[in-house]
Amino acid sequence: MRYAARSDVGRIRSKNDDSAYVGRHLAVVADGMGGHAGGDVASAATVLDMIHLDRGDYDGDAGTVLADEIQTANSLLSELVHQNPKLAGMGTTVTALLLAEGKLHFAHIGDSRAYRLRGDEFKQVSVDHTFVQRLIDEGRLRPEEAETHPHKNVLMRVLGDVDASPELDLDTLDVRPGDRWLLCSDGLNYVAGHAVERTVRETKDLRECVETLVDLTLEAGSPDNVTVVMVEIVEETPDDVSTAAVDVIPSTGGATAATAAAAAAAESKDKDKDKDVEASASKSENKNAEVHGNRGKDAEAADPSASSANTGTAEPASTDPHLGEHLSAEVLREELSSRPHELVGAAAAAAESGSIPTIAGRTVARRAATLLTHKAEPQASDEDALVPLRPRRWVTWSIAAAVLLVLTVGLWLGYAWTQTRYYVGEFDSRVAIYNGVSQRLGPIQLSSLEAVTDIRMDSLPPFSQQRVRQTVPANDLYDAQRIVKNLELTGSTSPEDECPSPSPSPGTTPPPESAAPAPAPDASATPASPSPSPSPTVTCEAVR
Repeated sequence: MRYAARSDVGRIRSKNDDSAYVGRHLAVVADGMGGHAGGDVASAATVLDMIHLDRGDYDGDAGTVLADEIQTANSLLSELVHQNPKLAGMGTTVTALLLAEGKLHFAHIGDSRAYRLRGDEFKQVSVDHTFVQRLIDEGRLRPEEAETHPHKNVLMRVLGDVDASPELDLDTLDVRPGDRWLLCSDGLNYVAGHAVERTVRETKDLRECVETLVDLTLEAGSPDNVTVVMVEIVEETPDDVSTAAVDVIPSTGGATAATAAAAAAAESKDKDKDKDVEASASKSENKNAEVHGNRGKDAEAADPSASSANTGTAEPASTDPHLGEHLSAEVLREELSSRPHELVGAAAAAAESGSIPTIAGRTVARRAATLLTHKAEPQASDEDALVPLRPRRWVTWSIAAAVLLVLTVGLWLGYAWTQTRYYVGEFDSRVAIYNGVSQRLGPIQLSSLEAVTDIRMDSLPPFSQQRVRQTVPANDLYDAQRIVKNLELTGSTSPEDECPSPSPSPGTTPPPESAAPAPAPDASATPASPSPSPSPTVTCEAVR
Protein backbone atom coordinates (compact mmCIF):
# COMPACT_ATOMS: atom_id res chain seq x y z
CA MET A 1 0.00 0.00 0.00
CA ARG A 2 1.01 3.59 -0.74
CA TYR A 3 -0.99 5.88 1.49
CA ALA A 4 -1.82 9.28 2.98
CA ALA A 5 -4.12 10.28 5.84
CA ARG A 6 -5.50 13.39 7.50
CA SER A 7 -7.96 14.05 10.34
CA ASP A 8 -9.53 17.35 11.40
CA VAL A 9 -11.74 18.27 14.35
CA GLY A 10 -14.00 20.35 12.09
CA ARG A 11 -15.61 23.75 12.58
CA ILE A 12 -17.93 23.02 15.50
CA ARG A 13 -16.75 20.11 17.68
CA SER A 14 -14.38 20.80 20.57
CA LYS A 15 -12.48 17.51 20.30
CA ASN A 16 -11.68 14.90 17.69
CA ASP A 17 -13.42 11.55 18.18
CA ASP A 18 -11.98 10.09 14.94
CA SER A 19 -8.88 7.89 14.72
CA ALA A 20 -7.07 6.33 11.77
CA TYR A 21 -3.96 4.27 11.03
CA VAL A 22 -2.52 3.31 7.67
CA GLY A 23 0.64 1.43 6.73
CA ARG A 24 1.91 -0.96 4.05
CA HIS A 25 -0.57 -3.74 4.88
CA LEU A 26 -3.26 -2.21 7.13
CA ALA A 27 -5.65 0.73 6.85
CA VAL A 28 -8.31 1.39 9.51
CA VAL A 29 -10.66 4.30 10.23
CA ALA A 30 -12.72 4.54 13.45
CA ASP A 31 -15.31 7.22 14.24
CA GLY A 32 -15.97 7.39 17.98
CA MET A 33 -19.39 8.17 19.41
CA GLY A 34 -20.58 9.16 22.85
CA GLY A 35 -19.40 12.78 22.88
CA HIS A 36 -18.13 13.68 26.34
CA ALA A 37 -18.64 10.05 27.40
CA GLY A 38 -15.51 8.93 25.54
CA GLY A 39 -15.87 8.73 21.77
CA ASP A 40 -12.19 9.60 21.44
CA VAL A 41 -11.25 6.84 23.90
CA ALA A 42 -13.30 4.27 21.95
CA SER A 43 -11.77 5.07 18.56
CA ALA A 44 -8.21 5.42 19.89
CA ALA A 45 -8.39 2.16 21.87
CA THR A 46 -9.71 0.28 18.84
CA VAL A 47 -7.14 1.63 16.37
CA LEU A 48 -4.16 1.24 18.71
CA ASP A 49 -5.28 -2.32 19.47
CA MET A 50 -5.14 -3.19 15.75
CA ILE A 51 -1.84 -1.65 14.60
CA HIS A 52 0.13 -4.86 15.19
CA LEU A 53 -1.80 -6.39 12.26
CA ASP A 54 0.23 -4.25 9.83
CA ARG A 55 2.22 -7.14 8.37
CA GLY A 56 1.88 -9.53 5.45
CA ASP A 57 3.06 -12.86 6.90
CA TYR A 58 -0.24 -14.64 7.60
CA ASP A 59 -0.66 -18.36 7.08
CA GLY A 60 -3.92 -18.32 5.14
CA ASP A 61 -5.98 -16.89 8.00
CA ALA A 62 -5.58 -13.11 7.63
CA GLY A 63 -9.33 -12.53 7.30
CA THR A 64 -10.06 -14.53 10.46
CA VAL A 65 -7.33 -12.70 12.37
CA LEU A 66 -8.74 -9.32 11.31
CA ALA A 67 -12.27 -10.25 12.42
CA ASP A 68 -11.03 -11.71 15.72
CA GLU A 69 -9.00 -8.59 16.46
CA ILE A 70 -12.04 -6.35 16.00
CA GLN A 71 -14.02 -8.61 18.34
CA THR A 72 -11.15 -8.33 20.83
CA ALA A 73 -11.27 -4.53 20.52
CA ASN A 74 -14.98 -4.67 21.29
CA SER A 75 -14.34 -6.63 24.49
CA LEU A 76 -11.63 -4.11 25.38
CA LEU A 77 -14.18 -1.28 25.17
CA SER A 78 -16.59 -3.22 27.41
CA GLU A 79 -13.83 -3.72 29.97
CA LEU A 80 -12.93 -0.03 29.83
CA VAL A 81 -16.55 0.89 30.61
CA HIS A 82 -16.62 -1.63 33.46
CA GLN A 83 -13.41 -0.11 34.83
CA ASN A 84 -14.57 3.48 34.37
CA PRO A 85 -18.40 3.94 34.43
CA LYS A 86 -18.00 7.52 33.20
CA LEU A 87 -17.30 6.02 29.76
CA ALA A 88 -20.71 4.31 29.64
CA GLY A 89 -22.33 4.69 26.25
CA MET A 90 -19.15 5.12 24.24
CA GLY A 91 -18.74 3.28 20.96
CA THR A 92 -17.01 3.46 17.60
CA THR A 93 -17.35 2.50 13.97
CA VAL A 94 -14.58 0.51 12.27
CA THR A 95 -13.72 0.19 8.59
CA ALA A 96 -10.51 -1.74 7.89
CA LEU A 97 -8.48 -3.18 5.01
CA LEU A 98 -5.75 -5.80 5.49
CA LEU A 99 -3.49 -6.60 2.50
CA ALA A 100 -2.06 -10.10 2.88
CA GLU A 101 -1.49 -13.24 0.81
CA GLY A 102 -2.28 -11.39 -2.41
CA LYS A 103 -5.81 -10.61 -1.17
CA LEU A 104 -7.49 -7.62 0.40
CA HIS A 105 -9.44 -8.54 3.54
CA PHE A 106 -12.26 -6.14 4.38
CA ALA A 107 -14.09 -5.63 7.71
CA HIS A 108 -16.73 -3.03 8.49
CA ILE A 109 -19.25 -1.98 11.13
CA GLY A 110 -21.02 1.38 11.49
CA ASP A 111 -21.35 4.28 9.06
CA SER A 112 -17.76 5.07 8.14
CA ARG A 113 -17.25 4.29 4.47
CA ALA A 114 -14.91 2.54 2.02
CA TYR A 115 -14.84 3.43 -1.69
CA ARG A 116 -12.82 1.75 -4.44
CA LEU A 117 -11.68 3.27 -7.74
CA ARG A 118 -10.78 0.51 -10.22
CA GLY A 119 -10.31 1.70 -13.76
CA ASP A 120 -13.37 3.80 -14.59
CA GLU A 121 -15.54 2.34 -11.82
CA PHE A 122 -15.88 4.27 -8.54
CA LYS A 123 -18.15 2.48 -6.07
CA GLN A 124 -18.96 2.37 -2.37
CA VAL A 125 -17.91 -1.05 -1.06
CA SER A 126 -19.17 -0.64 2.51
CA VAL A 127 -22.83 -0.52 3.54
CA ASP A 128 -23.96 1.98 6.19
CA HIS A 129 -25.34 0.26 9.29
CA THR A 130 -27.86 3.03 9.97
CA PHE A 131 -31.59 3.20 10.54
CA VAL A 132 -31.99 5.30 7.38
CA GLN A 133 -30.07 2.79 5.24
CA ARG A 134 -32.35 0.02 6.51
CA LEU A 135 -35.36 2.06 5.40
CA ILE A 136 -33.74 2.50 1.97
CA ASP A 137 -33.01 -1.23 1.68
CA GLU A 138 -36.63 -2.00 2.54
CA GLY A 139 -37.88 0.45 -0.10
CA ARG A 140 -39.51 2.72 2.49
CA LEU A 141 -37.25 5.70 1.79
CA ARG A 142 -35.62 7.15 -1.30
CA PRO A 143 -31.82 7.72 -1.17
CA GLU A 144 -32.23 11.45 -1.87
CA GLU A 145 -34.40 11.75 1.27
CA ALA A 146 -31.78 10.21 3.54
CA GLU A 147 -29.79 13.42 4.20
CA THR A 148 -32.84 15.23 5.59
CA HIS A 149 -34.28 12.34 7.59
CA PRO A 150 -34.46 13.11 11.35
CA HIS A 151 -32.98 9.68 12.21
CA LYS A 152 -30.09 9.76 9.75
CA ASN A 153 -27.48 9.57 12.55
CA VAL A 154 -28.99 6.54 14.33
CA LEU A 155 -26.58 3.60 14.13
CA MET A 156 -27.90 0.03 14.13
CA ARG A 157 -24.51 -1.68 14.57
CA VAL A 158 -21.44 -0.41 16.40
CA LEU A 159 -18.52 -1.52 18.58
CA GLY A 160 -18.63 -0.48 22.21
CA ASP A 161 -20.76 -0.51 25.33
CA VAL A 162 -23.29 -3.11 24.15
CA ASP A 163 -24.09 -6.61 25.36
CA ALA A 164 -24.33 -8.43 22.04
CA SER A 165 -21.34 -9.58 20.02
CA PRO A 166 -20.99 -7.13 17.13
CA GLU A 167 -22.04 -8.33 13.69
CA LEU A 168 -19.31 -7.42 11.19
CA ASP A 169 -19.46 -7.16 7.41
CA LEU A 170 -16.52 -9.30 6.22
CA ASP A 171 -15.24 -9.97 2.72
CA THR A 172 -12.11 -11.11 0.88
CA LEU A 173 -11.53 -9.12 -2.31
CA ASP A 174 -9.17 -9.58 -5.22
CA VAL A 175 -6.49 -6.95 -5.48
CA ARG A 176 -5.00 -5.30 -8.54
CA PRO A 177 -2.09 -2.85 -8.85
CA GLY A 178 -3.54 0.58 -9.51
CA ASP A 179 -6.62 0.14 -7.31
CA ARG A 180 -7.30 3.22 -5.17
CA TRP A 181 -9.24 3.07 -1.92
CA LEU A 182 -10.83 5.88 0.06
CA LEU A 183 -11.65 5.21 3.72
CA CYS A 184 -13.41 8.02 5.59
CA SER A 185 -15.54 8.89 8.59
CA ASP A 186 -19.06 10.18 8.03
CA GLY A 187 -17.81 13.76 8.31
CA LEU A 188 -16.97 13.56 4.59
CA ASN A 189 -20.69 13.08 3.83
CA TYR A 190 -21.08 16.86 3.87
CA VAL A 191 -19.21 16.96 0.54
CA ALA A 192 -21.28 16.08 -2.52
CA GLY A 193 -20.65 12.58 -3.83
CA HIS A 194 -19.72 13.73 -7.33
CA ALA A 195 -17.11 16.12 -5.87
CA VAL A 196 -15.56 13.30 -3.84
CA GLU A 197 -15.42 11.02 -6.89
CA ARG A 198 -13.91 13.70 -9.11
CA THR A 199 -11.22 14.47 -6.53
CA VAL A 200 -10.25 10.80 -6.16
CA ARG A 201 -10.16 10.32 -9.94
CA GLU A 202 -8.29 13.47 -10.93
CA THR A 203 -5.85 13.99 -8.03
CA LYS A 204 -2.97 11.61 -8.63
CA ASP A 205 -0.92 12.57 -5.58
CA LEU A 206 -2.39 10.83 -2.51
CA ARG A 207 -1.29 13.54 -0.10
CA GLU A 208 -2.86 16.26 -2.20
CA CYS A 209 -6.01 14.16 -2.50
CA VAL A 210 -6.60 13.80 1.27
CA GLU A 211 -5.79 17.48 1.82
CA THR A 212 -8.30 18.50 -0.85
CA LEU A 213 -11.07 16.28 0.51
CA VAL A 214 -10.64 17.58 4.08
CA ASP A 215 -10.48 21.19 2.84
CA LEU A 216 -13.72 20.67 0.91
CA THR A 217 -15.35 19.38 4.10
CA LEU A 218 -14.18 22.40 6.08
CA GLU A 219 -15.47 24.73 3.39
CA ALA A 220 -18.87 23.02 3.66
CA GLY A 221 -19.09 23.99 7.33
CA SER A 222 -17.84 20.66 8.74
CA PRO A 223 -20.17 20.26 11.76
CA ASP A 224 -18.52 16.91 12.50
CA ASN A 225 -14.97 15.55 12.71
CA VAL A 226 -13.62 14.40 9.36
CA THR A 227 -10.96 11.75 8.69
CA VAL A 228 -9.76 10.69 5.25
CA VAL A 229 -7.37 7.85 4.30
CA MET A 230 -6.24 7.28 0.70
CA VAL A 231 -4.60 3.99 -0.30
CA GLU A 232 -3.15 2.92 -3.64
CA ILE A 233 -2.18 -0.68 -4.37
CA VAL A 234 1.22 -0.92 -6.09
CA GLU A 235 3.82 -3.57 -6.85
CA GLU A 236 6.42 -3.70 -4.06
CA THR A 237 9.88 -2.44 -4.98
CA PRO A 238 13.28 -2.65 -3.25
CA ASP A 239 12.85 1.04 -2.34
CA ASP A 240 9.70 0.18 -0.40
CA VAL A 241 11.52 -2.46 1.62
CA SER A 242 14.30 -0.06 2.61
CA THR A 243 12.03 2.90 3.44
CA ALA A 244 12.92 4.40 6.81
CA ALA A 245 10.42 3.87 9.62
CA VAL A 246 8.45 6.79 11.00
CA ASP A 247 8.85 7.60 14.68
CA VAL A 248 5.76 8.99 16.38
CA ILE A 249 7.78 9.77 19.50
CA PRO A 250 11.52 9.10 19.66
CA SER A 251 12.65 7.00 22.58
CA THR A 252 13.69 9.20 25.50
CA GLY A 253 16.43 6.92 26.77
CA GLY A 254 19.08 4.53 25.62
CA ALA A 255 16.94 1.54 26.61
CA THR A 256 13.21 1.03 26.23
CA ALA A 257 10.99 -0.33 28.96
CA ALA A 258 11.25 -3.75 27.37
CA THR A 259 15.05 -3.68 27.52
CA ALA A 260 14.93 -2.51 31.12
CA ALA A 261 12.58 -5.35 32.01
CA ALA A 262 14.84 -7.96 30.42
CA ALA A 263 17.90 -6.52 32.15
CA ALA A 264 16.14 -6.53 35.51
CA ALA A 265 15.16 -10.18 35.09
CA ALA A 266 18.63 -11.34 33.96
CA GLU A 267 20.78 -9.32 36.37
CA SER A 268 18.62 -8.72 39.43
CA LYS A 269 21.72 -8.86 41.67
CA ASP A 270 23.49 -6.09 39.81
CA LYS A 271 23.00 -2.94 41.89
CA ASP A 272 23.56 -0.57 39.00
CA LYS A 273 20.89 -2.31 36.93
CA ASP A 274 18.50 -2.19 39.86
CA LYS A 275 19.02 1.56 40.12
CA ASP A 276 18.27 2.01 36.42
CA VAL A 277 15.03 0.06 36.73
CA GLU A 278 14.00 1.99 39.85
CA ALA A 279 14.68 5.26 38.05
CA SER A 280 12.53 4.12 35.14
CA ALA A 281 9.70 3.19 37.51
CA SER A 282 9.99 6.51 39.37
CA LYS A 283 9.80 8.41 36.09
CA SER A 284 6.68 6.45 35.11
CA GLU A 285 4.99 7.27 38.43
CA ASN A 286 5.22 10.99 37.69
CA LYS A 287 3.28 10.74 34.42
CA ASN A 288 -0.43 11.49 34.30
CA ALA A 289 -2.79 9.09 32.54
CA GLU A 290 -6.46 9.25 31.60
CA VAL A 291 -7.20 5.52 31.56
CA HIS A 292 -5.20 3.00 33.61
CA GLY A 293 -3.75 -0.34 32.65
CA ASN A 294 -2.03 -2.28 29.94
CA ARG A 295 -2.89 -4.80 27.24
CA GLY A 296 -1.43 -8.21 27.96
CA LYS A 297 -0.23 -8.79 24.42
CA ASP A 298 1.65 -5.46 24.42
CA ALA A 299 3.63 -6.50 27.46
CA GLU A 300 4.30 -9.91 25.92
CA ALA A 301 5.57 -8.19 22.79
CA ALA A 302 7.82 -6.04 24.96
CA ASP A 303 9.37 -9.05 26.69
CA PRO A 304 8.34 -12.55 25.53
CA SER A 305 10.37 -14.00 28.38
CA ALA A 306 8.57 -11.96 31.02
CA SER A 307 6.28 -14.86 31.94
CA SER A 308 9.06 -17.42 32.26
CA ALA A 309 11.43 -14.96 33.94
CA ASN A 310 8.87 -14.43 36.65
CA THR A 311 8.18 -18.13 37.32
CA GLY A 312 8.89 -18.99 40.91
CA THR A 313 9.16 -15.35 41.95
CA ALA A 314 6.45 -14.08 44.25
CA GLU A 315 4.75 -10.96 42.92
CA PRO A 316 4.74 -7.98 45.28
CA ALA A 317 1.54 -7.36 47.18
CA SER A 318 1.04 -4.13 45.22
CA THR A 319 2.57 -2.33 42.26
CA ASP A 320 2.06 1.13 40.83
CA PRO A 321 -1.20 0.85 38.81
CA HIS A 322 0.12 3.37 36.29
CA LEU A 323 3.20 1.36 35.33
CA GLY A 324 1.35 -1.10 33.10
CA GLU A 325 0.08 1.81 31.05
CA HIS A 326 3.48 3.43 30.67
CA LEU A 327 4.98 0.09 29.68
CA SER A 328 2.19 -0.12 27.08
CA ALA A 329 3.11 3.36 25.82
CA GLU A 330 6.75 2.35 25.42
CA VAL A 331 5.76 -0.85 23.61
CA LEU A 332 3.40 1.09 21.37
CA ARG A 333 6.05 3.64 20.47
CA GLU A 334 8.53 0.90 19.60
CA GLU A 335 5.83 -0.85 17.56
CA LEU A 336 5.11 2.36 15.65
CA SER A 337 8.77 3.15 15.09
CA SER A 338 9.38 -0.25 13.47
CA ARG A 339 7.54 0.46 10.20
CA PRO A 340 6.37 3.30 7.92
CA HIS A 341 2.86 4.46 8.80
CA GLU A 342 0.57 7.39 9.46
CA LEU A 343 -1.44 7.72 12.68
CA VAL A 344 -3.96 10.57 12.96
CA GLY A 345 -6.80 11.80 15.16
CA ALA A 346 -7.46 10.74 18.76
CA ALA A 347 -5.14 7.71 18.42
CA ALA A 348 -2.21 9.98 17.52
CA ALA A 349 -2.97 12.21 20.52
CA ALA A 350 -3.03 9.17 22.82
CA ALA A 351 0.31 7.92 21.45
CA GLU A 352 1.93 11.32 21.88
CA SER A 353 0.67 11.83 25.45
CA GLY A 354 1.24 8.24 26.55
CA SER A 355 -2.35 8.00 27.82
CA ILE A 356 -3.06 4.65 26.19
CA PRO A 357 -6.64 3.48 26.86
CA THR A 358 -5.93 -0.08 28.02
CA ILE A 359 -6.89 -2.48 30.78
CA ALA A 360 -5.06 -3.14 34.03
CA GLY A 361 -4.79 -6.49 35.71
CA ARG A 362 -4.06 -8.82 32.79
CA THR A 363 -1.58 -11.53 33.78
CA VAL A 364 1.29 -10.91 31.36
CA ALA A 365 0.99 -7.15 31.73
CA ARG A 366 1.08 -7.42 35.51
CA ARG A 367 4.19 -9.62 35.37
CA ALA A 368 5.97 -7.24 33.02
CA ALA A 369 5.12 -4.29 35.25
CA THR A 370 6.37 -6.28 38.23
CA LEU A 371 9.75 -6.78 36.52
CA LEU A 372 10.08 -3.04 36.08
CA THR A 373 9.35 -2.30 39.73
CA HIS A 374 11.01 -5.31 41.38
CA LYS A 375 13.24 -4.31 44.27
CA ALA A 376 15.35 -6.46 46.57
CA GLU A 377 13.84 -7.17 49.95
CA PRO A 378 15.35 -4.77 52.53
CA GLN A 379 17.87 -6.25 54.91
CA ALA A 380 16.66 -6.68 58.47
CA SER A 381 18.40 -4.21 60.77
CA ASP A 382 18.87 -4.01 64.50
CA GLU A 383 16.21 -1.32 64.65
CA ASP A 384 13.62 -3.81 63.39
CA ALA A 385 14.03 -5.77 66.62
CA LEU A 386 13.02 -2.82 68.79
CA VAL A 387 9.54 -3.04 70.29
CA PRO A 388 7.58 0.14 69.55
CA LEU A 389 6.28 2.06 72.53
CA ARG A 390 2.60 1.55 73.30
CA PRO A 391 0.71 4.75 72.50
CA ARG A 392 -1.42 6.27 75.20
CA ARG A 393 -5.03 5.10 75.21
CA TRP A 394 -6.50 8.60 74.82
CA VAL A 395 -4.45 9.10 71.65
CA THR A 396 -5.91 5.90 70.18
CA TRP A 397 -9.47 6.95 71.00
CA SER A 398 -8.87 10.43 69.59
CA ILE A 399 -7.58 9.03 66.30
CA ALA A 400 -10.53 6.61 66.05
CA ALA A 401 -13.02 9.42 66.73
CA ALA A 402 -11.37 11.64 64.11
CA VAL A 403 -11.47 8.86 61.50
CA LEU A 404 -15.15 8.18 62.29
CA LEU A 405 -15.98 11.90 61.98
CA VAL A 406 -14.17 12.16 58.65
CA LEU A 407 -15.99 9.09 57.32
CA THR A 408 -19.38 10.41 58.47
CA VAL A 409 -18.84 13.82 56.91
CA GLY A 410 -17.50 12.23 53.73
CA LEU A 411 -20.51 9.94 53.40
CA TRP A 412 -22.93 12.80 54.00
CA LEU A 413 -21.21 15.02 51.43
CA GLY A 414 -21.14 12.15 48.96
CA TYR A 415 -24.85 11.51 49.38
CA ALA A 416 -25.63 15.23 49.06
CA TRP A 417 -23.63 15.33 45.82
CA THR A 418 -25.53 12.40 44.34
CA GLN A 419 -28.79 14.30 44.83
CA THR A 420 -27.53 17.03 42.50
CA ARG A 421 -27.24 14.54 39.63
CA TYR A 422 -29.83 13.27 37.15
CA TYR A 423 -30.04 10.45 34.67
CA VAL A 424 -32.44 9.00 32.12
CA GLY A 425 -33.58 5.40 32.62
CA GLU A 426 -36.54 3.03 32.32
CA PHE A 427 -39.66 2.87 34.46
CA ASP A 428 -42.64 0.64 33.66
CA SER A 429 -41.46 0.15 30.01
CA ARG A 430 -41.26 3.92 29.52
CA VAL A 431 -38.44 6.46 29.48
CA ALA A 432 -38.11 8.23 32.84
CA ILE A 433 -35.97 10.90 34.49
CA TYR A 434 -34.34 10.08 37.84
CA ASN A 435 -32.76 12.37 40.42
CA GLY A 436 -29.52 10.96 41.85
CA VAL A 437 -27.21 8.21 40.60
CA SER A 438 -28.21 4.70 39.55
CA GLN A 439 -26.46 2.92 42.41
CA ARG A 440 -27.16 1.65 45.91
CA LEU A 441 -25.19 2.16 49.09
CA GLY A 442 -26.10 -0.98 50.98
CA PRO A 443 -29.87 -0.73 51.59
CA ILE A 444 -29.95 2.94 50.56
CA GLN A 445 -31.07 3.71 47.00
CA LEU A 446 -29.17 6.78 45.77
CA SER A 447 -31.82 7.90 43.30
CA SER A 448 -35.52 8.72 43.18
CA LEU A 449 -38.01 8.90 40.32
CA GLU A 450 -38.31 12.46 39.06
CA ALA A 451 -40.71 12.10 36.12
CA VAL A 452 -42.07 9.49 33.72
CA THR A 453 -42.45 10.40 30.04
CA ASP A 454 -44.85 9.12 27.38
CA ILE A 455 -42.01 7.60 25.33
CA ARG A 456 -42.35 3.82 25.26
CA MET A 457 -39.18 1.80 25.24
CA ASP A 458 -40.31 -0.41 22.34
CA SER A 459 -40.62 2.70 20.12
CA LEU A 460 -36.88 3.37 20.31
CA PRO A 461 -34.13 1.84 18.14
CA PRO A 462 -32.48 -1.22 19.75
CA PHE A 463 -29.23 0.58 20.57
CA SER A 464 -31.07 3.48 22.25
CA GLN A 465 -33.15 0.98 24.25
CA GLN A 466 -29.93 -0.61 25.47
CA ARG A 467 -28.49 2.80 26.39
CA VAL A 468 -31.58 3.84 28.36
CA ARG A 469 -31.68 0.52 30.25
CA GLN A 470 -28.03 1.07 31.20
CA THR A 471 -29.01 4.67 32.18
CA VAL A 472 -27.84 7.86 30.48
CA PRO A 473 -26.15 10.34 32.88
CA ALA A 474 -27.12 14.02 32.70
CA ASN A 475 -25.46 17.11 34.14
CA ASP A 476 -28.73 18.55 35.50
CA LEU A 477 -32.49 18.40 35.05
CA TYR A 478 -32.43 20.47 31.88
CA ASP A 479 -29.76 18.21 30.39
CA ALA A 480 -31.94 15.19 31.20
CA GLN A 481 -34.92 16.87 29.55
CA ARG A 482 -32.78 17.52 26.49
CA ILE A 483 -31.82 13.84 26.28
CA VAL A 484 -35.51 12.89 26.56
CA LYS A 485 -36.37 15.33 23.78
CA ASN A 486 -33.67 13.80 21.55
CA LEU A 487 -35.14 10.36 22.23
CA GLU A 488 -38.61 11.62 21.31
CA LEU A 489 -37.49 13.29 18.07
CA THR A 490 -34.52 11.27 16.84
CA GLY A 491 -34.42 8.06 18.86
CA SER A 492 -30.84 8.98 19.92
CA THR A 493 -29.53 9.64 23.44
CA SER A 494 -26.52 11.71 22.39
CA PRO A 495 -26.60 15.06 24.23
CA GLU A 496 -24.56 16.61 21.40
CA ASP A 497 -27.32 16.06 18.83
CA GLU A 498 -29.29 19.18 18.10
CA CYS A 499 -33.05 19.07 17.79
CA PRO A 500 -33.58 18.11 14.14
CA SER A 501 -35.51 20.37 11.89
CA PRO A 502 -38.53 18.86 10.14
CA SER A 503 -37.94 17.34 6.73
CA PRO A 504 -38.58 19.93 4.00
CA SER A 505 -41.58 19.33 1.81
CA PRO A 506 -41.01 18.86 -1.92
CA GLY A 507 -40.26 22.06 -3.74
CA THR A 508 -39.06 23.90 -0.66
CA THR A 509 -35.54 24.80 0.39
CA PRO A 510 -34.43 24.09 3.97
CA PRO A 511 -33.46 27.23 5.89
CA PRO A 512 -29.74 27.81 6.44
CA GLU A 513 -28.12 26.83 9.72
CA SER A 514 -27.24 30.45 10.34
CA ALA A 515 -30.90 31.42 10.87
CA ALA A 516 -31.96 33.57 13.77
CA PRO A 517 -30.98 32.06 17.16
CA ALA A 518 -33.55 30.25 19.21
CA PRO A 519 -35.22 32.30 21.93
CA ALA A 520 -33.78 32.08 25.45
CA PRO A 521 -35.43 29.77 27.97
CA ASP A 522 -38.48 31.17 29.72
CA ALA A 523 -37.47 32.08 33.24
CA SER A 524 -40.94 31.15 34.43
CA ALA A 525 -40.65 27.57 33.18
CA THR A 526 -40.89 25.04 35.97
CA PRO A 527 -38.96 21.73 36.17
CA ALA A 528 -40.67 18.41 35.81
CA SER A 529 -42.91 17.29 38.65
CA PRO A 530 -41.19 14.92 41.11
CA SER A 531 -44.20 12.59 41.05
CA PRO A 532 -44.04 9.57 38.73
CA SER A 533 -46.72 11.00 36.48
CA PRO A 534 -46.05 11.69 32.78
CA SER A 535 -43.79 14.70 32.41
CA PRO A 536 -44.81 17.69 30.27
CA THR A 537 -43.50 17.80 26.72
CA VAL A 538 -40.17 19.62 26.52
CA THR A 539 -39.77 21.78 23.43
CA CYS A 540 -36.46 22.37 21.64
CA GLU A 541 -36.69 26.05 22.54
CA ALA A 542 -37.15 25.28 26.24
CA VAL A 543 -34.23 22.87 26.26
CA ARG A 544 -31.95 25.41 24.65
